[in-house]
Amino acid sequence: MKTSSSPSGAHSGPADPDILMWGKGLERTYVTGEVEVRALRGVDVSLRRGELVVLLGPSGSGKSTLLNILGGLDRPTAGELHFDGHDLSAASDADLTKYRRRAVGFVFQFYNLVAGLTARENVSLVTEIADNPMSPDEALAMVGLAERTRHFPAQLSGGEQQRVAVARAIAKRPKILFCDEPTGALDSATGVRVLEALERVNTELNTTILIITHNVGIGEIADRVLRMSDGKIIEETAPNRRMKPSEITW
Repeated sequence: MKTSSSPSGAHSGPADPDILMWGKGLERTYVTGEVEVRALRGVDVSLRRGELVVLLGPSGSGKSTLLNILGGLDRPTAGELHFDGHDLSAASDADLTKYRRRAVGFVFQFYNLVAGLTARENVSLVTEIADNPMSPDEALAMVGLAERTRHFPAQLSGGEQQRVAVARAIAKRPKILFCDEPTGALDSATGVRVLEALERVNTELNTTILIITHNVGIGEIADRVLRMSDGKIIEETAPNRRMKPSEITW
């Protein structure tokens, strides 16, 4: 396993066509009354086109804060952030909304499905507002749920519900998919099915994927692993080979 103390490519910037997203000196400070919390402390990060990256770190290390900023859900207090040639750190609220709608997919630990809608109808919520979506049935088939399209969330297992959430996220064909603890509420066997769905999205659609997790084993399926501590990325490693989800030890 190759190791470096700082993320390679973080300073490559827009001159490198392989870099889809890069940030430099990202900081995020929250102020509540007289209390100031520095959630990010000068993060340099890059994500290449079509790669799968796992971001590891304990609770409170800044993982979710970084995801929220990269995904356009929050803004950095300081630093630069660029996506596919566009300066997100200077983007208006309307531009960030377009970025999230057109380029980004999100998968969270909790599925956030609409209970009164079928799997197909949950996915349709996204395809109806996307510019060039795949059909809900196509998205569900990609995550192995072709036979469950008419089932309601209550009729699906936790892993199946999470795969519906993945289908919903990829149906608009995002360039980048952010996953925050996507297997955190699942047992290992069920989590493997979700990771297999994400791997298929990565390899067949060439979607860049960032998975945030505290589960070290999941790093074995990645092209690169980033480790966060105290608001900084402290290490980058590259596995000698990407393992299949079924091969990893939880």
